[in-house]
Amino acid sequence: IAWLWARTVRSPNPAFADVEVPLASSFVLSSRKRKEAWVEPVIEGKSYRFVVRVGTPSAEAKGGTKLSRGSNFRCVISGSPIAPAFVKSEGMAKRMGARLMAVVAEGDRGRVYLDPTDEPIVPHMTAEWRPMQDLPRNPRWFSPPDYGMPTYADLFTERQLVALTTFSDLVAEAQERIAKDALGAGLPSGGPGLAEGGTDALAYAQAVGVYLGLAVDRVADRGSAICSWDSSRDSIRNTFGRQAIPMMWDFAEANPLSDSSGNLLHQVNWIVDALEVVPANTATGGSATQHDAASHSSMPLQVVSTDPPYYDNIGYADLSDFFYVWLRRSLRSVFPGLFATLAVPKVAELIASPYRQGSRGAAERFFLDGMRHAIRRIVDQSHPGVPTTVFYAFKQSERKGDTGIASTGWETFLDAVIRSGFSISGTWPMRTELGNRMVGRGTNALASSIILVCRQRSADAPVATRRELASALRQSLTPAIAHMQSGNIAPVDLAQAAIGPGMAAYTRYAKVLDASGKPMTVRDALALINQILDEVLAEQEGDFDADTRWALTWFEESGFAEGDFGRAEQLSKSKNTSVEGMERAGLLVSKAGKVRLLKPDELPADWDPRKDTRLTAWEMVHHLIRVLPDGEDGAASLIRALGGAAETARELCYRLYALADRKNRPAEALAYNTLVRSWPVIAERARSMDSVQGDLLDLAGSQG
Repeated sequence: IAWLWARTVRSPNPAFADVEVPLASSFVLSSRKRKEAWVEPVIEGKSYRFVVRVGTPSAEAKGGTKLSRGSNFRCVISGSPIAPAFVKSEGMAKRMGARLMAVVAEGDRGRVYLDPTDEPIVPHMTAEWRPMQDLPRNPRWFSPPDYGMPTYADLFTERQLVALTTFSDLVAEAQERIAKDALGAGLPSGGPGLAEGGTDALAYAQAVGVYLGLAVDRVADRGSAICSWDSSRDSIRNTFGRQAIPMMWDFAEANPLSDSSGNLLHQVNWIVDALEVVPANTATGGSATQHDAASHSSMPLQVVSTDPPYYDNIGYADLSDFFYVWLRRSLRSVFPGLFATLAVPKVAELIASPYRQGSRGAAERFFLDGMRHAIRRIVDQSHPGVPTTVFYAFKQSERKGDTGIASTGWETFLDAVIRSGFSISGTWPMRTELGNRMVGRGTNALASSIILVCRQRSADAPVATRRELASALRQSLTPAIAHMQSGNIAPVDLAQAAIGPGMAAYTRYAKVLDASGKPMTVRDALALINQILDEVLAEQEGDFDADTRWALTWFEESGFAEGDFGRAEQLSKSKNTSVEGMERAGLLVSKAGKVRLLKPDELPADWDPRKDTRLTAWEMVHHLIRVLPDGEDGAASLIRALGGAAETARELCYRLYALADRKNRPAEALAYNTLVRSWPVIAERARSMDSVQGDLLDLAGSQG
């Protein structure tokens, strides 16, 4: 299935300077229960070898040779630290190599991990062609050039280059055979090619060639030396686990001719599956064209739905070159105009890129002006009776004192929307992001796209004051937040989604004047929206029991750390509870003048909410968090026992997430966000349990 490699550099320890030691972020091969496997580096004097072990990995195996984030490692033989500067210098001097750690094969009931062999796996091979285009020197999105890997060819092993070059060349050969078959089936010949709108045998063959070229691109995505091994799934992660090409220290080389992840036929089948559900209208057909949205003039648009660039978050054109270099080799003869350049055109790309525009200020002006022109064009050409929808899945928050959160990306984009003549009439959160994507695993990444619903602003829109806007925000946000929470929007998405109804209130006015009479900026409006959002969430605390209200205030101040008993007791009086009572209830521990909330893993495993005489929303949430890592069934059993009270626990998670996020406690925020995101599955499991129990009772009654 795959070969698992670790990059190597010479040991910085002078005694082992001739030994190439591994740079491995982990030695774990499989972390799946009862299928655990890992690699042990066995030290033999001044050398080492890798041996595959079965069983629970050691703590050392989980960490590999990595000491911390980035390129900080240790020598596997001497233990000497390997500094980032040393790793970079070795890479730039072309002294970075790779050593095989393990081989992954297909077994009868899952993966089999084999020791590496000292014998050559394949004869020496050299690719006939390689993509020598330079990677951008922009370390934010591209790390390999800093380690002596300046071209796209450097992102692949020699064997991968041979495979991809061969597959690319076979696209043209396949087209020749398809054209012959099409002629034999009766399609005409002699017409124009696909690029000119042809429909004869040649155009048909070229159309199939396009899909084969896309399949080769999919192979490249899972067939580069940037792919990593996912030990939790026993499979290969693709190159673009996120929108960047990072440096990958231990990488997985897929076998494109296997029956597993990364193989060519699997990529072809993905495309076939998509084509089978694409609606086709043979009478009218369809067309797609590429134009500059800021300057293109066309017929009036009836419906506009757009997913615009996300400020400086993604370098679309730069990243596209990874796929373009292979598509160009496969399809240049089909679309000579489209693939006329060696790389993707980038000058007019509408993103805020300081490395391209020269400075952050120039990049922001370029983005704002271009976005305003593009949206102005949409406003002018769109039908006034139909809303324009804008997809946005971008999270870039910057703290702004105590007034809330402002986001440069959101601010600049919304400023362009408003200046162009649009008002925002609402938002639709839509789940668009895969939960298993790398950026979403173990992080508080957005799970949804926020769809802004825009209409042309009325010419007679009134002027308002900041106080009037704040009042309008409270009126609109309170029911909007309740509606979104009832729809189980993830807590991490709530602040983003609230921008919609918030900006709807802001953009209904021609302008909003602050206390000095100056027009209120989008940045100030966003800060006010977040401030009102926090107030709305805080007002929901009144629905919780007294113990939970105390715990929320304590959690905001101290988290799960210790605090003074005097402060805890004083706070308890204002919440109409007591420290002693909450300790008996199982919320906290009080000892030696200190008080501390109990963490989820400290809570009793035999807790039964039906026997709890002082049941609190706080306990419900943290017991659910305690059992969720072992699967949804345990959480479902608790929800069944809680009955209608369980809904209070879900509502509490939103407030807890907001507090943890504000206090920069990502692990705690992740736990609350995960519980809400898992809630539909947990609730469905609970309903299934009720259904099974009902069937058993019916069966017992019929047999009674």
